[in-house]
Amino acid sequence: MKVFIRFLIALLLLGGIFGGIFGYKYFVQMQAGGPGGPQAANVVATEVQSEKWQGQQSAVGSLTAVDSVAVSTEVAGIIQSLNFDSGERVATGDILLELDKAVDRAELQGLQSEAELARIQFERSEDLLPQRAISQSEFDEARARLDSANAAVESQQARIRQKTIRAPFDGVLGLRRVSVGQFLAPGSDIVELRRLDPIYADFNMPERFLPDLSMGQSIQVRTSAFDQVFTGKITAIDTGINNQTRAIPVRATLDNADGNLRPGMFARVTLLEPTERNVLTIPRTAVSFNTYGDFVLRIKEQDQGMVTERIQIQTGEIRDGRVSVTKGLEAGDRIVAAGLIKVRPGQPVTIDKTVEMNPAEVTGR
Repeated sequence: MKVFIRFLIALLLLGGIFGGIFGYKYFVQMQAGGPGGPQAANVVATEVQSEKWQGQQSAVGSLTAVDSVAVSTEVAGIIQSLNFDSGERVATGDILLELDKAVDRAELQGLQSEAELARIQFERSEDLLPQRAISQSEFDEARARLDSANAAVESQQARIRQKTIRAPFDGVLGLRRVSVGQFLAPGSDIVELRRLDPIYADFNMPERFLPDLSMGQSIQVRTSAFDQVFTGKITAIDTGINNQTRAIPVRATLDNADGNLRPGMFARVTLLEPTERNVLTIPRTAVSFNTYGDFVLRIKEQDQGMVTERIQIQTGEIRDGRVSVTKGLEAGDRIVAAGLIKVRPGQPVTIDKTVEMNPAEVTGR
């Protein structure tokens, strides 16, 4: 009796397994169009295109101001007036700040009086020397006193000029760090001043690319802040290679008339080579990227209609939503442009004419 029960259980288990297998196959067959064969899928198609791509190398770097300085004071004093606002554009020589000069002007008047007295005494000595009324040494002392008095006046005038802080170059001011009435010690920071147009892009290239670098070479820069490509040219290549990274520092200059680019921004740099090459390209959405090899579904014409076939390909660079194909396809080949998971190799297809390609529609550009 126990043997019969075991036999019955085993029979039921086998029936369940085989029933599940046949049921799944029947379900797949029905999904594909029933017993009559697979149903044709309506797909979007595109053709393999031949394009000219300019050779390029990628790097990362940062943006740097052409000129940048923390405006400060050489002499101590109390701020009498502020003549700028944060973020303001200034020109070379514009007055930014003035320190109190009352005491210095009073001292200047005293020194000017002493210089005037020394001048009078020297002129008198000049008249007396030919008459032998004074000695040569007395005349020399009078001239020395005049020179010393004039030097003191000039020194005091220079000290007064130092209490007027001017913009050293054209640029844009940062945030103001001082207030009227505040005492400033020598070297105190007042405001940051940066020249933003043009602006530098500093980046590093591996030393193996040194032969490909040249002055005036074009670059493209992309930033996280703006969905825009900025162009520039290499204006400096360092004379040495970094010992730790084995990379060479490179500097490019970019126009920045609108002021969008700011120092410190992260920059994705594309270095453009002077030559172009022919490449075959397809939309990125047409490629199934796989660990065991990338493939596409090529559309093949047969007597019964169009069917798909799986083609193994080798891919190269990816630019703006398009992939270069180095092996497996030829220009003009028609492939499924998107939705590869809905189409199987060998499946009949019809082409949706309403969206047939325009590559920009596939890549989303």
